[in-house]
Amino acid sequence: MLIGQASINLAANALSALLGLLSVFIFTRLFSPHDYGVYLLGVGFASVFCVCLVSWFRNLILSEHARSDGADVRGLVLSGYFICCLSAPIAYGAARLVGLDNTTALAAVVLAIAIGLFELTQDLIRARLMAVAVMKATLVRAVGVLCLGGLVAFVSPTGFWLLLSSAAAYLLAALVQSRKAWRGTVLRFDRAGLLAVAKTGLPLTLSIFLLGISTVTDRFMIANLVGAADAGKYVAGLDLVRQTLMLPAMSAAAAFFPMAVQIRASEGDAAVRSHLSDCVELLLSITLPACLGFAMISAHVANIILGADFRETAAQTMPIIAVAVVFQILTQQYLHASFLLSGRNSFYLINTATIIVANLILSYVLISHYGTLGAAWARLGADGIGFACALVLSRFAFKIPLPLGRLALIMIAGLVMALTVAALDRNLQVADLTACIALAAAGFVTYAALCWLFDIARLRSRLKAAFAMFRTKLADING
Repeated sequence: MLIGQASINLAANALSALLGLLSVFIFTRLFSPHDYGVYLLGVGFASVFCVCLVSWFRNLILSEHARSDGADVRGLVLSGYFICCLSAPIAYGAARLVGLDNTTALAAVVLAIAIGLFELTQDLIRARLMAVAVMKATLVRAVGVLCLGGLVAFVSPTGFWLLLSSAAAYLLAALVQSRKAWRGTVLRFDRAGLLAVAKTGLPLTLSIFLLGISTVTDRFMIANLVGAADAGKYVAGLDLVRQTLMLPAMSAAAAFFPMAVQIRASEGDAAVRSHLSDCVELLLSITLPACLGFAMISAHVANIILGADFRETAAQTMPIIAVAVVFQILTQQYLHASFLLSGRNSFYLINTATIIVANLILSYVLISHYGTLGAAWARLGADGIGFACALVLSRFAFKIPLPLGRLALIMIAGLVMALTVAALDRNLQVADLTACIALAAAGFVTYAALCWLFDIARLRSRLKAAFAMFRTKLADING
């Protein structure tokens, strides 16, 4: 059952990511950098405000609604969501304060409300392990954003209408599964219950809210210091990097935290440190070559995916952002395990606040002097400082290992691979798509050979064990 649920969720996320890339491919060709920038600024604000609408109820849904014999909390969740929506005028004022114009601020708030309803509906369905329904709604949302956005491009290609079309897509996706999620819900305003939800949900909401701010700071700094058009060019490349690189790393790290908790409970601290040492080696062995390889071929990727007006900026900024992703992944997918194992939830807030402050200061200084390129360097600096901060904090929490010798071999292999790809790229005179395929293949072969040579992540022993298992099963079948 676990494998089936995971497979369906992975398929839904992969298809949604592909449709997201297709949306970027189309929108950056049909919308001007200014209007696409307005859209991305609105989406960024909506994603942060949405946290204030729904994060309070996530723990309640997971702890109560997931149990078939648990209390029906849907009425409490729905009433709490409606109460949170009353903060829309405050959100509108905040949107105006960060630089959105009147109509964009209004559309961003509408989009946030639509996303909130969609996310709550998804959480209710997901808690009951109805993975097919979750996948259906996810795909309806992705297809709706693409199709309605394309229709807007031909009718009125403005950021305002693109934001409203996305809001309509989220509402449509919520409607698709509304019967399964909300049928039979009795709306009730339980003051004591709502206060309890607010109290228990505050730490999670605040943490996710700060994390959301840290991811959108640079785009608003660019919009206010340079302009919405430059923000659109920058964020188009930024989102392309993150969509491409974060998914494999998050998939690899998905089992690290729960397995670490189980191993510590059953075998003790020494065993969990050994497990985490293998985890960070595996995580970096996947993340580093992917990020460095993407950085080397980013100009070709930009020419394939993005519209002509966006390519130059993306080609300059994506290599820097790809390197920043390495620090972001190591911080969030590994070092934060120290806070989880020690129960030091306040360290999440300290680490995220440090990243926000660093990003604000660096963005203001570097964007003022270097424009969008400065924003990319600010992002790299902020993520590097965040990594260093998390590393220091982990020394005061659960001391997780960093096997420097094994990690150094990964860095050597990754750098050799990157230099090989860069050297080949200088001598290639082919189309961008062909170049991407050829360079990716060359990089994969080079890195795989070095992994075998250095026995990175115990590749040789694991391949030998897998081959022996395959031979045993094959012999059993033939026998």
